[in-house]
Parts: sequence; C-alpha cells; structure tokens
Amino acid sequence: MKLTKNKKSVIEKLDSTKAYSVEEAAKLVKEITTTKFDASIDIDIRLGVDPRKANQMVRGVVTLPNGTGKDAKVLVLCTPDKEKEATDAGADYVGLEEYIEKIKGGWTDIDVIITMPTVMAKIGALGRVLGPRGLMPNPKSGTVTMDIGKAVEEIKAGKIDFKVDKYGIIHSTIGKVSFTSEKIAENAHMFIEVINKLKPASAKGTYIRSIYISSTMSKGIQIDTKAFV
Repeated sequence: MKLTKNKKSVIEKLDSTKAYSVEEAAKLVKEITTTKFDASIDIDIRLGVDPRKANQMVRGVVTLPNGTGKDAKVLVLCTPDKEKEATDAGADYVGLEEYIEKIKGGWTDIDVIITMPTVMAKIGALGRVLGPRGLMPNPKSGTVTMDIGKAVEEIKAGKIDFKVDKYGIIHSTIGKVSFTSEKIAENAHMFIEVINKLKPASAKGTYIRSIYISSTMSKGIQIDTKAFV
C-alpha cells in the first residue's frame, strides 16, 4: 500500500516502540494530527483491576485545569423552585416532566443530566434509555445534588466523570488539538493523578499497566508509566 505524505510524516515522528513522557506525548500528538477539524485529545488507561468485583470498581470525577475544550450540553431535571438557579448557572435545558417524556421518546441530545435527590424516583424509569449511554445521574459523580447551580458550573468548567469499563480500561477526552502542549500535559497529569489516588486496596500487582494518548483518527502514543508508580 502506498503511503501518503501525512502517513510518512507520522512514521518519521512517532517511534511505536518508545514510551514517552506526558510532556513529549503532548507535543507529539499535535504534530501527528492531520485532521482539518479541531480533533479531541483522548487518554486511555489500562488498569490492573477486575471490574467484575465491586471492591475493584474504579470510578470518580475530575475537574481538568484547562477544561475539555467542549461545551457540554447540560440538562437539569428539577422542581420549579430550582429552575432559575439552573438557568443562571448556564444549563442548556431546564425542566422536568416535559423532558422526561422526551427522553422516553428517545431524545438524548445531551452530554450530562443533573437532578435532585427528590426527583430521582421519577428518573429511575429512564434507566433503560440513559444507562447504556452513560447519562444516568449519580450521587458519586455529583450529578444528583441540591446544589444545582454549583453542579452546572463545574460541568461547564470542565468537570468530567469516568468509570473503568469491563476490560479494565478508563477512556476519556482531556482536551483539543488546538490546546497548547502545556495545557494538554497539565490535563493529562491531573487525570492520571486522580486515577492513581483511586487505586482499590484489593487491587494486586501493577495498578497502572499502560497509558496511551491519541487524537481523533491519530495513532496512539504510549506514555512511560514509571513516573506514576
């Protein structure tokens, strides 16, 4: 197969046998990204845990210092007395019954749902629609709260929640190619540090087994995990 000019350039710049520092990878991912749009920067962390065991489930939230570069669309399902607070904080959609009906009809054009403890009983019936899409509000991720305004502001500022999948991998977006390499590195460091702090006491052996950073449609860049042991 004939290599394109862009592919040749990537091969010359990226050594697939080398594990890079976060700072090196942050610079390199910008250099090997050839998309014409502002691609997302993703991080994949393989952990030495068994997600099938409740005491080895790794889940949490992190507020990236430089945000994700994406304006998350936030739906707040709340009682009328909380609607102004949600709107003032920057929520894209605010209401209750009408949005519950829309979701039942298949509408999920949102990134995050925030709600109140008193409303969760009504939202439970939406689990079959929201669960598979990772949209179900959860107290552990701060999306079930009485402090609606603060929750919306945090999401808009770059707060994201994550959970290890059934293969033991955590995947998340940590920025955009248009970010400086310094900002990408800062976000990556913050994300990895939070994962490190969540190591389950029952997890044996190597906890962080591999880390890769990539952009949309780019090759993955391996990160040297020694610095995070």
